Amino acid sequence: MGLQEVFKEAAERVKKLPEASNDDKLELYSLFKQSNVGDCNTDRPGGLFNLSNKAKWDAWNARKGLAHDDAMKAYIDKVDSLCGTSFASQI
Repeated sequence: MGLQEVFKEAAERVKKLPEASNDDKLELYSLFKQSNVGDCNTDRPGGLFNLSNKAKWDAWNARKGLAHDDAMKAYIDKVDSLCGTSFASQI
């Protein structure tokens, strides 16, 4: 299996997670966005009560400069750690 296939499998497995912490969800979100879009390409959300979107933006923006393949590998590793499986070895 190639990196892209394992990444897609990890993205499917993450949908079946029983429950993840907010920190884990933010990490997964930021790695997924960095893998698929690259560096954050939007302005930081404004508004006093827009805390969730600000946290997502901050998490993604913190990944700036992380290479596409490295972000995919980190995403796979994170999903593996949350699911207790090891698909990373199939890359």
